[in-house]
Amino acid sequence: MSEEGVERRLTTILAADVVGYSRLMAADEAGTLAQLKVHRKEVIEPRTSKHNGRVVKLMGDGTLMEFGSVVDAVNFAVDLQRAITERNVGVPEDRRITYRIGINIGDIIVEGDDIYGDGVNVAARLEALAEPGGICVSRTVFDHVKGKVEIGFEDLGTQKVKNIPEPVQTFKVLLDSPTAEHAIVATPAAKRTLHWPMVAGSLIVLVILSGALLWSRPWEERLQSASEAMPLALPDRPSIAVLPFNNISDDPSQEYFVDGMTEDLITDLAKIESLFVIARNTVFTYKGKSVAVPDVARELGVRYVLEGSARRVGDQVRINTQLIDGANGAHIWADRYDGTLADIFALQDKVTGEIVAQLQITLTPDEQIRQIRKDTNNPDAYDAYLRGWQLYRRYTPEDFVEAIPHLKRAVELDPDYGQAWAALASVYWITYRKSYAWSQIVHPDFAPWNSWLGARRLSEKYLEQAKRNPTPLAHQVESQMWWDFRQFDKSLGEAQQAVALDPNDPEGHLAMAWALIFAGRAEAAIAPAESAVRLDPRFPANYRFALGTAQLMLERYDAAETTLKSAFELNPGDVEILAPLAVTQAQLGQKEEANAALKKYSGLWNYYTPNFATHMGFWPFKREVDIRLFGGGLVKAGLCCEDQLETYIGSLRQGGTLE
Repeated sequence: MSEEGVERRLTTILAADVVGYSRLMAADEAGTLAQLKVHRKEVIEPRTSKHNGRVVKLMGDGTLMEFGSVVDAVNFAVDLQRAITERNVGVPEDRRITYRIGINIGDIIVEGDDIYGDGVNVAARLEALAEPGGICVSRTVFDHVKGKVEIGFEDLGTQKVKNIPEPVQTFKVLLDSPTAEHAIVATPAAKRTLHWPMVAGSLIVLVILSGALLWSRPWEERLQSASEAMPLALPDRPSIAVLPFNNISDDPSQEYFVDGMTEDLITDLAKIESLFVIARNTVFTYKGKSVAVPDVARELGVRYVLEGSARRVGDQVRINTQLIDGANGAHIWADRYDGTLADIFALQDKVTGEIVAQLQITLTPDEQIRQIRKDTNNPDAYDAYLRGWQLYRRYTPEDFVEAIPHLKRAVELDPDYGQAWAALASVYWITYRKSYAWSQIVHPDFAPWNSWLGARRLSEKYLEQAKRNPTPLAHQVESQMWWDFRQFDKSLGEAQQAVALDPNDPEGHLAMAWALIFAGRAEAAIAPAESAVRLDPRFPANYRFALGTAQLMLERYDAAETTLKSAFELNPGDVEILAPLAVTQAQLGQKEEANAALKKYSGLWNYYTPNFATHMGFWPFKREVDIRLFGGGLVKAGLCCEDQLETYIGSLRQGGTLE
């Protein structure tokens, strides 16, 4: 709240009204009201949920809505108008219910659940400028969605509108050109008014990004630069970032313990669906840095920030915490907790419980159970797990080898430690997936030349143990295993369980995106990739990988090439990105570029020169049409001849796993 007691924020506002409402009511009041109710229930409400919107209020023939993402707002409007157009087919023209929509990004005044201000007024004026069945958006909206939505725009120039002092530059959405790649059609008058895009102060950004086939590489400094310094809008629920706690122990080697405790707090809070929690990878980019809390809150798009420190001397532990309002830097609550290592879980519960209480969050019965249930009650097993987890988080073959004995020690001390078993399963699954590139791994569990099968067998073995006390990580690994086995419904089911257990874990949303892509539902895969990047905004490379692949499978080749190139630029160590990039460039007719990308990708195969089936085995698409698109792109890029593609498809048909 400001000094005057007025809460303000920047957000995306959508205003819609019914065209000719008075005429419709005069002709058939009861029928019109019945139709409006049906529209709201069957068309508006499901799309509001799908695109993460909030209905602020209904005003007879008008609707005022708010979106945390400008891309979501535009996609909602387009989706709604197209759905209404379809429903009106066969309806007499004088009985059709048609909407006008206006969208703006602006400053609003918040009063309870209602919103006011010039930001709302401009949206209403844009709605009035729209044609029946049309959408008009402001310049700031256009600047933030161009290149991120698959529609075109017409620049209508600056418009003088009622009660708004400054003219509003207006863009019309070209609904009839769904395949226009972000086209701008300028009217003669508008050509004189075009100018370079304005950079809006604290708006919504970094929404349509992408994901990764496996996991990110947090040590890559390039990934940290991907935040682009553009602030994000607040979510529509309480939001928090837990900054890495400071290790104030005299022993620097306790860093793993303090980092692990921070992660556990993030995990406990992330299990609460009504709370928005920034992911571990992003908050750890602030580790060891002196930062201003309001800046962090603005950069990450959260209202609250938790800071803290921990000191461990032998078995004695002290935790200091403070919850800060990111809007003004005011301290909401602070406390200190002392105990022993045996008390660590109770201490963490106290911190989590106090945050929940301060934010006035009511836990559901399932959330209460999840908060009480711990992966282990054995402090020594927990300590061993934290040592292994710190190494696991580095995602290199050498660190994986070092992580294994710590994780095995954890499950020896507590055979029911589900998260430790899941971490072991994940280590070996990643090793299996990357064994063609990680031939330097040498470990007693499997010889390097046999690592491909050895790692897979061990991953399956450890996952069986993890499933006795399943965690989101276990479901994520199993989701990937199932699509590798071409069991697509099971893969999707596991991803859904991962998201349900931890709705704030971007890796769960990422697992969902890949499960959908391989199941032939690329359009649906875009939303979870967007959710993942909002939760982990400083590490977009992996999410762009998934998004670019989804765009490729939707034959949006220009967009896919841009997305995949940016993913590889941010994370050049992940050469797997080059496979869909080569396919995309081949489908665009860029044969030289496609062949160069393919050669670089194929260069990571250390053991042998794989055949076409081996290559495609790492891209297990369910549908023949997707295999032909992807495999055909590899053929065009120079991997092999058309006969091998047909042989591969024939083998899948014979196995009964092709749709």
